[in-house]
Amino acid sequence: MEWVPEVPKWRQVYAVMEERIAEGAYPPGGRLPSVVDVCGEFGISQMTARKVLGELRKNGLAAMYPGVGTFVTQLPQPPAGS
Repeated sequence: MEWVPEVPKWRQVYAVMEERIAEGAYPPGGRLPSVVDVCGEFGISQMTARKVLGELRKNGLAAMYPGVGTFVTQLPQPPAGS
């Protein structure tokens, strides 16, 4: 992945994960990669990976079940007026 220096890495990874959810690569009910897997794929720290997964949860796209994993709850909604 090529990083855009002006944009925080977590936002760039979040955009990729959100796009994958929208495209069905991570379908509703499907398990998202673990923090360690996100770190490995994108070359980011665990803190950054946790931020990405936390933002997905915060925005209603995922739910975390301790000891089980983080799962997609819904598809991203298009902006109003689209």
